[in-house]
Amino acid sequence: QPGESSGVIANKLALAGVVRDEWTFRLAVWRSGLARDLQAGEYYFSGELSSRQVADKIASGQVYLRPITFPEGLTVSEMADIFDTRGFGDRQAFIEEAQRVELISDLDSDAETLEGYLFPETYLLPRDATASDLVEAMVSYFRRTFSEALQAAALRHDFSVREVVTLASLIQKETGSAGEHRIVSAVYNNRLRIGMALQCDPTVIYALQLDGLYDGNL
Repeated sequence: QPGESSGVIANKLALAGVVRDEWTFRLAVWRSGLARDLQAGEYYFSGELSSRQVADKIASGQVYLRPITFPEGLTVSEMADIFDTRGFGDRQAFIEEAQRVELISDLDSDAETLEGYLFPETYLLPRDATASDLVEAMVSYFRRTFSEALQAAALRHDFSVREVVTLASLIQKETGSAGEHRIVSAVYNNRLRIGMALQCDPTVIYALQLDGLYDGNL
């Protein structure tokens, strides 16, 4: 914990069986001059380590990172459920952070939430990571993935960033098979080109979900 002395840390390590005894660890810390460098956090130890190796790891801040995975095609609400069940925090905290449209306003000035801009991936977080930390990481990942080359391609096809993200979401929801994405994309783009209704089930399902009316049947 923040503020704990090297003596308290030594006692915890000894009780956990990480070091032989607390005095061996305290001696290693004293001889190495690391007493002021020990960093708070959650640490994972495996194999046989000397007290000096343990001290070095804590002093360098090599905290244990917990994974949290968001599959493709999830809404903000569904992501919030994962955030909650993985023990990182309350789902409402995630939902509130997902309203920080200033994180994406330069790409989408009309965004009312970060829906569509929270990139699905596995993230490695320390125990004390907040919803804010995670949301910022997810938006950052989106920015790296939606590169300048892809943005330029969108402009060539007269699509805004928001339109690209929306259309991509619909395509992904329409079929779980990556091999069919191009076909579905072609169908939707052709319908848009001739002014035809998309007739896309995911649009209706999403609207029903927002109103809490979707029961799995359409």
